[in-house]
Amino acid sequence: MTQQMREARAYHAGDELPRMTKVLTQEKIDRYAEASGDHNPLHIDPAFAATTQFGGTIAHGMLVLACISEMMTAGFGQRWLASGRLKIRFRGAARPGDTVTASGRVARIEGDKTSCEVECRNKLGDLFISGEAEVRT
Repeated sequence: MTQQMREARAYHAGDELPRMTKVLTQEKIDRYAEASGDHNPLHIDPAFAATTQFGGTIAHGMLVLACISEMMTAGFGQRWLASGRLKIRFRGAARPGDTVTASGRVARIEGDKTSCEVECRNKLGDLFISGEAEVRT
């Protein structure tokens, strides 16, 4: 366990969470397909994906969502891993070449629950995921 995971900081309503940025490549998408067993051609077959409404391959939603979980782990450490919950909506498709940034802020703290507004966007501002993360502190 990393030092950061052991010593997650205390947050207050309005505080920003540490941003997490990842560059998506077709290689990462292909590796995720292997690890997850999700071999949908929309993700891994550029020729097939070119014939779809997307016009090319797209990343698995859970691969993009992992950026939010990594951000929450950086912010809350073991508390996120032990008690974290997500309620999200997929809003758009991330593609190879996208730089995806997960960001969030503490929306409210009620008792031992900290609720955060979270999202993932690319450099152009396209929204891929939005929602709420909750962690017990």
